[in-house]
Amino acid sequence: MQVKTIETIQIQQPNLIQTDQLGFSILASGSSGNCTYIETSQQKILVDAGFSGKKVEGLLAQIDRKMDDIDAIFVTHEHSDHIQGVGVLSRKYNLPVYANQKTWLAMDKNIGIVKDENRRYIEADHMLTLGDLDIMPYNVSHDAISPQFYAFQKGQKQFVMLTDTGYVSDKLRQLLVNADAYLIESNHEIEMLRYGQYPWSLKQRILSDKGHLSNEDGAFAMLDMIGESTRDVYLGHLSRDNNTKQLAMSAMEDILSQNDIDIQNTIKLHMTDPEIACPIRLI
Repeated sequence: MQVKTIETIQIQQPNLIQTDQLGFSILASGSSGNCTYIETSQQKILVDAGFSGKKVEGLLAQIDRKMDDIDAIFVTHEHSDHIQGVGVLSRKYNLPVYANQKTWLAMDKNIGIVKDENRRYIEADHMLTLGDLDIMPYNVSHDAISPQFYAFQKGQKQFVMLTDTGYVSDKLRQLLVNADAYLIESNHEIEMLRYGQYPWSLKQRILSDKGHLSNEDGAFAMLDMIGESTRDVYLGHLSRDNNTKQLAMSAMEDILSQNDIDIQNTIKLHMTDPEIACPIRLI
């Protein structure tokens, strides 16, 4: 008689945040949808919700977190891969939604009714403090009405988000220098895009100053922003059709290492995924 062996599965305990830490998880990132989780000892927020409410709940479950604990949703811009679940989550969990005024006007018709008291406004270059979390919004160059991304700071720790932009200005490179961790766009490999099946008009849009950063663009931007405090770089918003994880990572590794950035011992590079949440990183 054959005896079946039962495999023992070890359940990984969730990271428990301490009062002096800033935590984050890239829940999903890519051309199909985007959502990021930020937490401190006092605040738990989402940046964008570019999926159904049910899928966002599932992504949070992957890191052992729940929508019931979320305090707010911050929106970067009105494209569907960033706002699909915003309205339904706000209604279901009575959550405030933060975006700039122009983005609110652009996304209103697509997210459904949001209570007046949950319609919050945050404009570029105006710092907002929620409890123990400081949030700094800044404009990027993208083909949305008024796109802005965010840097999150707790004490001396900072996490910077920078995707959905056609280029990174000198102003932004100086503003965002020397964060502890970054999410940087690595959207496309240029030759794959140029010789791919997209219509020429769409290729021009992606390659323009209001499109998306290529693998090399993202790597060169990081080259200017990495500082002594920087320990983690996450590559995000990869195109399903015009990139691969291997190509994105290779470009980042090559450009950083060729410019004497220590990616073996000092800087850790991470790949994001459109379906699998990154483990919570505490800084």
